[in-house]
Amino acid sequence: MARRKFEAIGSTADIAFLLLCYFLMTTTMGDQTGLQRRLPPIPDKEQAQDQQVNRRNIIIVRINSADKLFAGSEAMDISLLKDKIKEFLTNPTNSPNLPEKEPKEIEGKTYMVSKGVISLQNDRGTSYQAYLAVQNELVKAVNELRDDFSRVNFGKKFSRLTEDEQEIVKKAVPQNISEAEPKDTGKKK
Repeated sequence: MARRKFEAIGSTADIAFLLLCYFLMTTTMGDQTGLQRRLPPIPDKEQAQDQQVNRRNIIIVRINSADKLFAGSEAMDISLLKDKIKEFLTNPTNSPNLPEKEPKEIEGKTYMVSKGVISLQNDRGTSYQAYLAVQNELVKAVNELRDDFSRVNFGKKFSRLTEDEQEIVKKAVPQNISEAEPKDTGKKK
C-alpha cells in the first residue's frame, strides 16, 4: 500500500515537472515592456568637471510621498505637466528663466537645440502609479516636440521617418531626463 502511494506521488511530480518544462519552452516574453531609457555614457573625470549645468537649464519635477506633484517651485496637477515641460524645453519667448538654446550642426544643417534638462525626483513613499504617470507625461512631452519638429522639417510624423531622419530629430530634440535616487523626506506636503 505504501509503495503504491509513493509511486503515485512520484508520477504526479514527474507530470508537474514535464508541464513546467513545456510552459517554459513554449512561452515567449514580450520585448517591448518597461520604460525605454538609454543611459548616458559614464563621463571621464575631466568631462565631469566641465559639465556644469546652468541653473536656468534645469527643471526639477518632484513627487512627494503623498503623490503630490511639483514642477519647478509650483504644485500642479499631472494633466498640466506635459504642457509645462513642452514650454520649458522650447522656450518660445526666449525667456531668461527658461533653458538656453544653442546652434548645433546635425547632418549638414544647423538647428537650435535646447539645453534643457528635466530632473525627476521622488520620495521613497511615492506610489508606483504616480511615478509611472509622471514618467509617461515627460516622455509624451518629448515625443510631441519630436513630432512637431518632424512635421516642420520633414513634413511627416516622427514615427513615419526613416531611421536616419529619426536620428536627426533625436539629436535636435534630445530626451534629457535625469533621475535622482529616491529620498525619504518623512514629510507629506
